[in-house]
Amino acid sequence: MHIDADTLRHLPQGLQTLIENANPPPPASTEPGAGVGRRTFLKVATASGFALGAFPAGALAQAAAQPADGLKPTQQPAAFVRIDRDGTVTVTVNRLDMGQGVQTGLPMALAEELDADWAKVRSVHGNANPAYVDPVMGLHLTGGSTAIKNSYTQYRELGARTRAMLVAAAAQQWGVGADALRTEAGQVVGPGGRKLGYGELAEAAMKLPVPQTVALKDPRQFRLIGHATGRLDARAKSSGGQSYGIDTRLPGMLTAVAARPPVFGGKVQSVDDSAAKAIRGVRAVLRVPIDRGGEAVVVVADGYWPAKQGRDALKVAWDTSAVGKVDTAAQLAQYRELARKPGALKYDADVSGLAAAPRKISAEYLFPYLAHTPMEPLNCTVRLTGEGAAARAELWLGSQAPGLDTMAAARVLGLPPQNIAIHVQMAGGGFGRRAIPTSDYVVEACGIAKAARAAGIDAPVRMVWSREDDVKGGYYRPMHLHRAEIGFDDQGKVLAWDHVIVGQSITKGSPFERFMIKNGVDATAVEGMKEPYPLPMRLSVHHPEVNVPVLWWRSVGSTHTAYVMETLIDEIARATKQDPVEYRLRLIGDKHPRHKAVLQLAVEKSGYGKRQLPAGRAWGVAVHESFSSVVAYVVEASVTDGVPKLHAVTAGVHCNLAVNPRSVQAQVEGGALMGLGMCLPGAAITLKDGVVELGNFNDYTVARLTDMPAIAVHIVPSAEAPTGMGEPGVPPLAPAFANAVARLTGKVPRELPFKLA
Repeated sequence: MHIDADTLRHLPQGLQTLIENANPPPPASTEPGAGVGRRTFLKVATASGFALGAFPAGALAQAAAQPADGLKPTQQPAAFVRIDRDGTVTVTVNRLDMGQGVQTGLPMALAEELDADWAKVRSVHGNANPAYVDPVMGLHLTGGSTAIKNSYTQYRELGARTRAMLVAAAAQQWGVGADALRTEAGQVVGPGGRKLGYGELAEAAMKLPVPQTVALKDPRQFRLIGHATGRLDARAKSSGGQSYGIDTRLPGMLTAVAARPPVFGGKVQSVDDSAAKAIRGVRAVLRVPIDRGGEAVVVVADGYWPAKQGRDALKVAWDTSAVGKVDTAAQLAQYRELARKPGALKYDADVSGLAAAPRKISAEYLFPYLAHTPMEPLNCTVRLTGEGAAARAELWLGSQAPGLDTMAAARVLGLPPQNIAIHVQMAGGGFGRRAIPTSDYVVEACGIAKAARAAGIDAPVRMVWSREDDVKGGYYRPMHLHRAEIGFDDQGKVLAWDHVIVGQSITKGSPFERFMIKNGVDATAVEGMKEPYPLPMRLSVHHPEVNVPVLWWRSVGSTHTAYVMETLIDEIARATKQDPVEYRLRLIGDKHPRHKAVLQLAVEKSGYGKRQLPAGRAWGVAVHESFSSVVAYVVEASVTDGVPKLHAVTAGVHCNLAVNPRSVQAQVEGGALMGLGMCLPGAAITLKDGVVELGNFNDYTVARLTDMPAIAVHIVPSAEAPTGMGEPGVPPLAPAFANAVARLTGKVPRELPFKLA
């Protein structure tokens, strides 16, 4: 793993130390040549065949030293490719798959250059080993829609290096030059049509040096990349056979359920656990430190049901005297007061033209806290073994940041990181909640396992959150308030735009603070503002301190900035009697060709302006860039008796090269439904006296199958390097829907979820 010195010095000291310890200076080379030596290229033999290996399962300190030729662990096939004797190719993926399809997309990139037989390709998750860091960021992280974007070339090169070694092994066996050979469908083909399968060559190939440089295919040669391909996990997931972190089962395993304080950071004042201990199957009741200085009472039992029954039987008195008690109504009043004055500046355009502008818009927007609510609630299984120097810990969970989670576990358990192994499991959703800088649920699970062992329990412990725990458990998308004052002329030219955003910072206090907060502005709060429109905007931000834990939520700042920008742009178009598509295209001009192309594609495919809509329906349009990809939506909506309904969605997508168009389509469909969910009544986390008022899907709304409109996804063709698609489908949906509603009702919905009454 490599992080440049400037980035390294901005990380927390503990993280700096761990990274430095994991990357000792490379030893002097003892062998000539450009390739990696055999010992560095790990030799792993299995019962069924020889592998183009895998690093030992473990943590950061288990990294192999970089050889003198400079190839990094992230560049060596040993960690990523295993080829069995029967030709099965298993690709290790350096990201968590939580439904976005990365366990198919990255293997496609590798298999393309390997010329593998796709029918024999499999994939598995990596772990906290340095080989599996994001090669651009240098951190173990699944987030920011970076998996394909940052590892596309990496995995292609891994495939090309592996292929070159297999070809070299075949050339040696046949006594011919490597340039006389070619590969196809998992075989090396020689003169006269002779063939050797990759499984036959793997043992010999693994003894050869790893080439430092390789030539990649011309995109015109692609057989897999760019072609709609079924996901490798589709059968398991559609048949119910897929295992997730919550499905972990170990011999003798116990289950833990925690009673957490009703107010974030609260502590236990007293507890009567007699009724809980009387429940059959309950093994122990423990007091355990948890996130934000709080304390929980934990019931450990033979299974989830007795553990939950035990928790329900607890009588706990909580001490919340030392923590802030947030009230949503009071918080809104505070935010409104802050929004009346400028905050820390992001853009500082001259807004003196506001006073004399012939037309004006004065708008306030409100966005609530949102919970992530993945279908698989948080869970983590911990097994502790050994004593003293022989003490070890193993964790099973769906982790978006196994490196950070390893460090957190090490801190709680008092173990060196190299004695901790994280087994990354498939996750049933995440949307950011499994990538927490505090590793809150990992810390909690390790604290429970440690306390259980101290109480004489020598067994693996699986900690499971209920849906109510998940909804009430914090780390929400922050509540935001926007205030905009806009002056423009009769042609729609914006003369001045004064804008204030109020909302908590999600990176303050995290490893990302030093390079994400500049001049008091958290970059995640303002991403998506202004661009692609040439606007004279003064933009400032207030980041109040609030006792509500917050985190990125799928598409992060764009969840609110896209809504504000695209509804205001549409409002200016309506006020000046201009077509909203033509108005946007005029503003975009030629400086943002991807925005222009994607909007035009969505318009063309939808029939906008050409097709007559049924009575009572209206068009809505929005376009937005996030995570280097651009998505435009053209929607059809109606409003009946004050209830808005989304009927049809046409999406235009520009993510450069779509590695797997089928996954892009799925991500946009899912993103659109999640964006629609933000609009539905009940889609808001509210607090009273510090207590979250919602608990389950009966009172916290998420979009359901019955809400799903007809949707068509169209991708702009491109051969440029791919950009991210896990999140960009979310932001433009809500504003496109709102713009249709505004055309029908004459009123712009200024608050999410929609309140039309």
